[in-house]
Amino acid sequence: MKKIISLCLALTMIFALAACSNSQSADENSSESSSSVPATESAEQTEQPSSSDEEEPAETPSEQPETDAKTLVVYFSMPETTDPNNMTQEEDNSVVVINGEVLGNTQYVAYVIQEQTNADIFRIEPETPYPTDHDTLVDLAADEQDDNARPAIKDTIENLDQYDTIFVGYPNWWGDMPMILYTFFDTYDFSGKTIIPFNTHGGSGFSGTIGTIAELEPNTEVNEDGFTVSRNNVQEAEPDIISWLDELGY
Repeated sequence: MKKIISLCLALTMIFALAACSNSQSADENSSESSSSVPATESAEQTEQPSSSDEEEPAETPSEQPETDAKTLVVYFSMPETTDPNNMTQEEDNSVVVINGEVLGNTQYVAYVIQEQTNADIFRIEPETPYPTDHDTLVDLAADEQDDNARPAIKDTIENLDQYDTIFVGYPNWWGDMPMILYTFFDTYDFSGKTIIPFNTHGGSGFSGTIGTIAELEPNTEVNEDGFTVSRNNVQEAEPDIISWLDELGY
């Protein structure tokens, strides 16, 4: 009987020890699980880029500076009067009167082009003003041609690089451009740009001046489809100017 009791006590102690061992093992496993998983997630969150970091490359193009080139209208015009009243025949030939304002013939064409193309505009003016008396002006123009003169220009074009297309206008003087236009082309480098000529005349049209511009600016695209108009028709030329610009794509 004592042996049976001793055996029962021994078995009871074995079961109790086994239960304690299993309970301790379960507690240890529970402790590793609760500490290791958060540690792993924290490491992944630190190493992975945030969504805002991933989106930055897509925003780069919008941060580039704008480089859209613009259009410029350049003209030389020599109205022989600013008074719309009691003009001589020669004064009347050199101007257009719009709403009481006196404009040179080429100046008027330049204004129409500027308005239709939304371009910037620059007027070529001599540093030493030209005379407005017709006979004196005509003689001066002839003398400048004979001397191959380069009259100084009063102002300068700022930031020429921003323009890719330049309309250039002038009157026909003695079958050529006024010599101040030669100064203009000597002064600026139009390489890689497009020049579109326009002029006013007393019957001679361009007189080969488009070819002259191409010779002066060999690295420039000179549009041969320029606009030319007689001084007798300038007042009514706006529809023709607009039609010409439409053909050019403006």
